[in-house]
Amino acid sequence: MPKDDGGPVLQIFYGISSPWAYFGAQKTIDVARQNEARIELRPIRIIEANGGIPLRKRPDARQLYHEVELGRWRDHLGIPLNLKPKFYPCRTIETAAQAVIALQKAGLDALAFSFAVQRALWAEDRDIADLATLREIARATVGEAGLPLVVDVQADDVVAEWHGNLAQAGRLGIFGTPTYVVDGELFWGQDRLDFVDRALKARRNRMNKLKESA
Repeated sequence: MPKDDGGPVLQIFYGISSPWAYFGAQKTIDVARQNEARIELRPIRIIEANGGIPLRKRPDARQLYHEVELGRWRDHLGIPLNLKPKFYPCRTIETAAQAVIALQKAGLDALAFSFAVQRALWAEDRDIADLATLREIARATVGEAGLPLVVDVQADDVVAEWHGNLAQAGRLGIFGTPTYVVDGELFWGQDRLDFVDRALKARRNRMNKLKESA
């Protein structure tokens, strides 16, 4: 995890292959920066125990509407996205997700790597289950220092954090991604980022008042 400096924290529980997490990634960074909040990336897989359903297991009507909504949001946000990316559903997300964890633990720019992985899947028709592809993305986003951390078999502490993220998400009641967490309050979906912004501003106001009264 990034070093805790005592400031506000914005946790993001997300599937690295989620198009909605991809849509929200850049705005999340802006919201955090404006509120002097530290981002913690918490990549997870689908939480079926809390009602999460993989897209390909949903009824056809829901899958079709999902594609309609993706097109709407793509056009609204002006973010490039292929409605039928070549390598989705992914063969696996674990290699990419665990690489994010490893990079974040090492203090490297996991945010840049994560967004580039999402863009590779959704806009560039690249295979994010392929180790060579992930290493190319790491080289471009975090430099040579990141390459030893993008591997098929991660260190035990990275794997433990990967499983721990899912367990914590389950305890928090998270059922879909991306879910943003501020002081234990859940905000599901990239279209809730304005509410995330409000929550962070409210926290800053509370802390400022406490400082003034101290």
